[in-house]
Amino acid sequence: MKEIMKPIFHPPLDAITLEGIFHALSDPVRAAIFAGIAFSECAQNCTVFSQITDRTIPKSTLSQHFKALREAGLIRSERQGVEMHNVSRHEEVEERFPGLIHAILTSYKKQMEEQAARG
Repeated sequence: MKEIMKPIFHPPLDAITLEGIFHALSDPVRAAIFAGIAFSECAQNCTVFSQITDRTIPKSTLSQHFKALREAGLIRSERQGVEMHNVSRHEEVEERFPGLIHAILTSYKKQMEEQAARG
């Protein structure tokens, strides 16, 4: 018997809230994951981000981070075999909150550059 996969929830654009976005990005790992996906030109699978910090992030923890980003409306995930491929929804979110995602990503990039310069 074939296993039935639960559908992946992606909130409609009108259900995305500022509070949800800010909450999802309040965790530094999730902020790094979102930036990595948003700055990428192609879909990213979850395991790419297992080494995003100085220690390996367990798969179960990564799954929770991706779920938070998905439920906030920041990413769209699609199952491809046993992997999840993730893309940013920043263009969609820009329609709802013009300038927000651009400002967040620009600020994030600047913060990372400053941290790198400090060593």
